[in-house]
Amino acid sequence: MLLVFGLIEKRIISIVSSEVLIYENSQNPHAERQIFVTSVLHKARVIQTLNDRLAKRAQAIESLGIKGLDALHLACAERLKAGYFVTCDDRIIRKYTGMVIAINPVELTMTMLK
Repeated sequence: MLLVFGLIEKRIISIVSSEVLIYENSQNPHAERQIFVTSVLHKARVIQTLNDRLAKRAQAIESLGIKGLDALHLACAERLKAGYFVTCDDRIIRKYTGMVIAINPVELTMTMLK
């Protein structure tokens, strides 16, 4: 993930955010991590707000076996037409079959540096 953050800093890739990410970060019990994630999210070029349409899409994503906030994250990424959804959760990478490429940080870094 540090390499991904470096790519964001160098503006090789851009980051998008959502109300879901902001909420999830606000629940982080580790203050230093919360501060760091907040500083990264401030670099987002756009923040997706939640609405009924996204909630319905998240329900459809849940039918793939991806639950709760993860489904909302993916619905937001789709709405923003993100190229990649970066996650360390192999279960999401295996199960998600939507419009965005679910990828782990190592694979993303290797793809971006080619």
